[in-house]
Amino acid sequence: MTLRYAAILAALTASTLFGQYKTSAGQALPAEASAFAAAIGAGESIKVTGPDGKTYCEVWLRGSAPAAGKNEEEGVTLTGVAHGALLGVIHFPAKAADRRGQGLNPGFYTMRLSFHPVNGDHQGAAPQRDFALLTPIAADTDPAATPNFDTLVAWSKKASGTPHPAVLSMWKADSDFQPGFAKVGEDWVLQGKVNGLQIGIILIGKAEG
Repeated sequence: MTLRYAAILAALTASTLFGQYKTSAGQALPAEASAFAAAIGAGESIKVTGPDGKTYCEVWLRGSAPAAGKNEEEGVTLTGVAHGALLGVIHFPAKAADRRGQGLNPGFYTMRLSFHPVNGDHQGAAPQRDFALLTPIAADTDPAATPNFDTLVAWSKKASGTPHPAVLSMWKADSDFQPGFAKVGEDWVLQGKVNGLQIGIILIGKAEG
């Protein structure tokens, strides 16, 4: 096991021992996502196992620094990361769902940073505007790309198959950051690091807003 995930996985036992979902070290990034190997690194995935004992998803957070940006708009927590920057890769071996409850087909998806627009359509969606937009890996081939909002939304609609992109709620983790995976309210939250940047991401849970 690489040192990169050792701290995350060491903290998982206490937080998931009595939960419905558990985490463990998974495989290295497979050939299906080989274009992203340099950005992600050689570490194992964080594998999430469901109550039925089957793998719900595997997550690879990138090991190299994401493209820097300057986002000082209200409600944004990841102020120093460029819009569209690659954050990681996620794999769903079976049918899954995004934060809105939209269906996701089995497969590999990239996770890129975006911010929901302030247009009145997202009230109550989350306390922050940061989200990870998912794109089928076949439609996203350049780890260094930083697509603008319209381009990234168009890519992500290929994941959802709806007029709305496929999204996972995320944010820059607080100073009391504890790496691991735990239930927070009705949601299951992964806290991990993207090249030292502490993030939280809701992997399982549907927003009511």
